[in-house]
Amino acid sequence: QVQLVESGGGLVQTGGSLTLSCIASGGPMYPYAMGWFRQAPGKEREGISTINTRGSPIYYANSVKGRFTISRDNAKNTLYLQMNSLKPEDAAMYYCAAGHSVSLLPQSYAYWGQGTQVTVSS
Repeated sequence: QVQLVESGGGLVQTGGSLTLSCIASGGPMYPYAMGWFRQAPGKEREGISTINTRGSPIYYANSVKGRFTISRDNAKNTLYLQMNSLKPEDAAMYYCAAGHSVSLLPQSYAYWGQGTQVTVSS
């Protein structure tokens, strides 16, 4: 059973950048499709990007397409999310997740991290 720990969140100004990391332990990451999700207060959890076991295919939500880049390093058991051109509406708790299908739906994922907070000041 894989455990996931996110890091890299913080406070950034509008237009700034952040890179989130998610380290897997307790087992290898490579068998799993991985996803990034976010949840703002009072809103449903939103799937924003997903990547298959070997790095392809990759999908993005329309809300982040062209600004965010997902990647993975299976040798390091680490998932990344490079976030550029951040907007106030990107502020949320960001979660990584591991599952067995490439999907932006939370129910497709069995394992979840605790989240890292991203705050974007206007």
